[in-house]
Amino acid sequence: MQSQLSFFVSIAFSCIAWGIVAARYIWPELRLRPRAEALRPLLILHSFRFIGLAFLVTGVVSPDLPSAFAQSAAYGDIIAAILALLALISLPTASGIVIAWIFSLWGTADLFNAFYQANHAGLSAGQLGSTYFIPIFIVPLLLITHGLGFRILLRHENESVMREGRQAA
Repeated sequence: MQSQLSFFVSIAFSCIAWGIVAARYIWPELRLRPRAEALRPLLILHSFRFIGLAFLVTGVVSPDLPSAFAQSAAYGDIIAAILALLALISLPTASGIVIAWIFSLWGTADLFNAFYQANHAGLSAGQLGSTYFIPIFIVPLLLITHGLGFRILLRHENESVMREGRQAA
């Protein structure tokens, strides 16, 4: 029970720390950029979600890792990485924005599904082996950057241009 508590406390602290980093350093930089330019660094970050395939590598994870969780998390992540790359190469076209929306919806749902699958399968932190760092370090960053991505996607394109004009005046 102590290791499970440590696991969840680590996730909570990581969410807080990444939230501070995002509010202090990431969002102030992205908020002034045009939509496509603001999405690019977020999509590049998410293109590394292929790392989730590590959940399928015996020896990296415990052989006792529930396969329902491992397969769902690994394949959901690789699909998210592919969608992020597709959006990245199609920006700033309208189809790039549509793919960015699809990526954002898929990627967020995939992360929440991984939490659900882990809970449903009774996953213990020790079963993650060396992939332990993924849910405690990477997933909180991915969730926060999905939030930033939605914020960017929902704003009107002229909004950032108007802000730049106000700051230059």
